[in-house]
Amino acid sequence: MQTEKISWLNFNPMMRLQALPSLHKKLLLTGGLAIGIAMLWPASQEFSPQRVAVPLDVESILTNPAPITAPHIAKPSYVHTITSGDTLSALFSEAGVDQQTMYKVLEADLDVLALDTLMPGNRISFWQDEQGNLTKLELYFNAARQVVFTRYPEGGYEVNEINIPGDWQDRIVSGDIQGSFYRSAEKVGLSAAEIQRIEMLLKDKLNFARDLRAGDNFSVLLNDQYVAGESTGVSHLLGISINLGRSRVTAFQDSDGNFYDENGQSLVRAFQRLPLLKQYRISSAFNPHRLHPVTGRIAPHNGVDFSTPVGTKVVATGDGVVTLVTNHPYAGKYIVIEHDSKYTTRYLHLSKALVHKGQRVSRGQVIALSGATGRITGPHLHYEFHINGRPVNPMTAQIPMAGHLAGKDKQAFEQLVASRKHMMNLG
Repeated sequence: MQTEKISWLNFNPMMRLQALPSLHKKLLLTGGLAIGIAMLWPASQEFSPQRVAVPLDVESILTNPAPITAPHIAKPSYVHTITSGDTLSALFSEAGVDQQTMYKVLEADLDVLALDTLMPGNRISFWQDEQGNLTKLELYFNAARQVVFTRYPEGGYEVNEINIPGDWQDRIVSGDIQGSFYRSAEKVGLSAAEIQRIEMLLKDKLNFARDLRAGDNFSVLLNDQYVAGESTGVSHLLGISINLGRSRVTAFQDSDGNFYDENGQSLVRAFQRLPLLKQYRISSAFNPHRLHPVTGRIAPHNGVDFSTPVGTKVVATGDGVVTLVTNHPYAGKYIVIEHDSKYTTRYLHLSKALVHKGQRVSRGQVIALSGATGRITGPHLHYEFHINGRPVNPMTAQIPMAGHLAGKDKQAFEQLVASRKHMMNLG
């Protein structure tokens, strides 16, 4: 039994320690403690080059925590290509997005009014998180233009308009008059919008129904936009020449964006500054950097507000074609007029529209009555002026003025016309 006990002690350190005399145990414990302290004591050697001491700023971490990044949702939950007859409420319903969210998106869209301009062939895409919240909405108009709505943490939406310059290529279209100008131009590849632009531009120079004869010919110079080799469908009219037997009608766009005949005479009547028959007090000026009084975020005011009583006559500030008459929950009843490929005007919060989509209007023509529709605090007219799709201050912007070119401007224009006429003749 004694032999077995010794053998067990040899393999159990704790039992061996307890078997030692009291003095020996104290010496052993003291020595072990000293060795442990020595092992933990910092060495005097320098850090190796591979180790860098970085101070830990605890206060900074507590007061400036790293932003929490929401998980990236790669694919949209619902994508739809717009077709004739689609409605916004039906699209949101099909995507599984409630009406309350739709109105928040419409509120954000007040600065751009993009949802109202969706056309057949455009695309709308919805992104939702696991809780079903709409995190992103994208409107795809073409390869050069998209509008994206992104959800704020508190539930509102930010809107961003993406415009890609792309590449531009000249295109020459020529043809003979066989029947109407519209049918003849359509036959050689001009779109309905391009034909309408030509007819609008030359309406004071040419009666398209009466003056043209079979055998007359025309040549058109256009500049088409491409992004990554894909046509966006956006084109600019640079020049047109219509030969009527012994006479000729021409129009060329100058570097200032305005159209003149080959002799430098303006083809576009001047815009008027005010969309009203008389001056009214400006209650809110144009301000692209306006801060929202509640959120503190930038919420641009892209137009000028005139304090007008309900029923005040509103006039078109230039010749053009009505492209939209609609009703918006925040912009109210409003009208959009396209004056050519470069200029567009908007008239918001109307009580009554006196024109319809597709109608041609003239400068100074009464198009509506002002009102208090939409989300506003009082009756007023909100007026916007856009150049190349971008809002500008209508009270100070450089807008076309009727007249003619002279001096160096005319010389530069004549050189431009000579170059374009040469291209069109070759075409």
